[in-house]
Amino acid sequence: MSMTFFLVSAGLFVVGALLALLTGRSEKLSRTLSSIFGAAASLFALIAGGNAIIFCSESLTLATPFAFAPLPLLINPLTGLLLVVINLLALAAWTFGFSYLREYSGREVSVIGFFMSLFIVAMNLLVAVDNVFWFLVFFEIMSLCSYFLVVVKQDEMSVKAGFLYLVMAHIGFLLIMIAFFIMSSAAGSFDFAVFRITDFGPQTASVVFLLTFIGFGIKAGMVPFHTWLPKAHPAAPSQVSALMSGAMIKIGIFGIVKVGLDLLASSGCELWWGLLIVLFGAVSAVFGIIYALTERDIKSLLAYSSIENIGIILLGVGTGFVGVALHLPSLAGLGFLAGLFHLLNHAVFKGLLFMGAGSVIFSTHTRDIEKLGGLIKVMPLTAVCFLCGSLAVAALPPLNGFVSEWFTYQAMFTAAFEGALMVRVVFALAAVALVVTGALALATFVKAFGLSFLGAPRTREAHEAREVPFTMKLAKVVLAAFCVGLGLGAPLVVPYIQSISASFLAGSPDLLQIGRYLFNPELYAVISPPMIALLLISLGAIVASVALLLHRGNVASNRDPWACGYLHETEMPMRPSSFAGQMNTFFKPLFTLRSTITAQSDKFISLFNSSVRGAKKAEDFSDRYVVDSVSSFVKWLALKSKGIEGGNFRVYLLYIVVALLVLLILAITFKGGGPL
Repeated sequence: MSMTFFLVSAGLFVVGALLALLTGRSEKLSRTLSSIFGAAASLFALIAGGNAIIFCSESLTLATPFAFAPLPLLINPLTGLLLVVINLLALAAWTFGFSYLREYSGREVSVIGFFMSLFIVAMNLLVAVDNVFWFLVFFEIMSLCSYFLVVVKQDEMSVKAGFLYLVMAHIGFLLIMIAFFIMSSAAGSFDFAVFRITDFGPQTASVVFLLTFIGFGIKAGMVPFHTWLPKAHPAAPSQVSALMSGAMIKIGIFGIVKVGLDLLASSGCELWWGLLIVLFGAVSAVFGIIYALTERDIKSLLAYSSIENIGIILLGVGTGFVGVALHLPSLAGLGFLAGLFHLLNHAVFKGLLFMGAGSVIFSTHTRDIEKLGGLIKVMPLTAVCFLCGSLAVAALPPLNGFVSEWFTYQAMFTAAFEGALMVRVVFALAAVALVVTGALALATFVKAFGLSFLGAPRTREAHEAREVPFTMKLAKVVLAAFCVGLGLGAPLVVPYIQSISASFLAGSPDLLQIGRYLFNPELYAVISPPMIALLLISLGAIVASVALLLHRGNVASNRDPWACGYLHETEMPMRPSSFAGQMNTFFKPLFTLRSTITAQSDKFISLFNSSVRGAKKAEDFSDRYVVDSVSSFVKWLALKSKGIEGGNFRVYLLYIVVALLVLLILAITFKGGGPL
């Protein structure tokens, strides 16, 4: 059943992509057809993924034109989770984009529909293929399609961002390809099924893991390989930004888990693999949110926040690796539950936030938070949805981000009591990093929501903003409902996430859910998201009731805020630049480091461009002195030979007679291969 839905989905995506191009002369028709086929295809793939998680794995091998590379497909629970993540976001993105693409009118809307369809189907096929050749093919298609979506505006910023992204993507691709070729050489096959039963030995396995960790880490956007992400994601259309941030970078996490615990299953898991993942996760989480806090561009802020959340996911996944290495199934299960649950949750709330930012851009035509303010009055539904996403990304109860981060804390606290001193120190530091990250994330999204939607409009653009069309609101409401549902319904979701981690772990992990309660049996920690929600609602009702009683009979007014005795001025409210002023001073060394890394990226791009210019000169040299010389000689010879074409048929007959005489003389002279 899963495979049937999956193949139908792939076919619909391809048909939708072709229709988008064929109907390109009519923007409305192209946008409508690509959205309808894309949404239908996403729904089929979503069903396929859910079926694989709930029921069973399925496999199928398809014949291809290449005898050495048939197309084996495997949809197991881990693949199912990625299909759910990709296509839940894709379904929302197609719905949102139906109206949002009016913002790109006159900019080849059909091209956006074409590449977006291929981008999503490439991600779907990438997580399902079970062969090196096709994995690399679909990885490349995914990267190229996303590149074309990044540069769709064709302005200076998007072209530079796209180039940096393309370079970094191919560096990652090269590392992954080298690792797979090492495995193929040792296993004697390109099939992942053979890798799973091959013992590569600790040295080869460690080299392969390190190469793929960096390669997939670049795709995930982890620090210090993140420089492309805050440039590329904001440059793309907002629904594409949601897909890249919510789905595409999760391919990196998928790749790390797949290689480390699936393809290298027979080679064993080393302890330092897990500790390395945890350290990179802690650094990515802290650096990502610090950089996000100081951003004025709302989409760049969300992009840096994605780096932070990749770090949090890596903390959970790294803890799971440590549990596997130490032969502690309870720790492994807890770590992977935390990482995979946050992978799902981040996709939902970050997709919601990017679509919220897209709605703001659609109405105000600016991404600068400095130019916003007061939008809650004119865009109330967008404001509520953005607030929901902000609460979720800040890990406030009872929303989904809170639950997965709670499990991340529990996993790290559990690991801090296990193993040698080094393990305890690493996890103690990682836990502190997560605490700092949580505090800064709260400050970041107080800034993002408060300065964008609250207060008074600071510019004419904000004052003239209006609520977005229905389909854009529908997509946000659906994702906001998932933020609430995955939080309140966590006791129902957790068993399925556990079954996913159990599919690639030896043994069954401990039960972490009973009824409406979630708990960590190692530390006797218990929470109940529904109970927390009930308590918060009750507390809110009490506060609201007291406020109404205290203000009964008072007349509401629209007076200006109190300004300590001074007349209120529009410059007085908090602004993005002043909000993070102290943070800029405190973390100045980190911003200096970012500038240094960015400068190195610019130098690399400059070096690449110089190499291209050098190659052009070398090409010109060969053309001038080799190709052009031969061409000139042939041209000269042709001009000299032109004279024999006089147009007189008597001369042509003479040519024929002369030719026959020459051939006759040659035949008589060299009869039988030698002279007479």
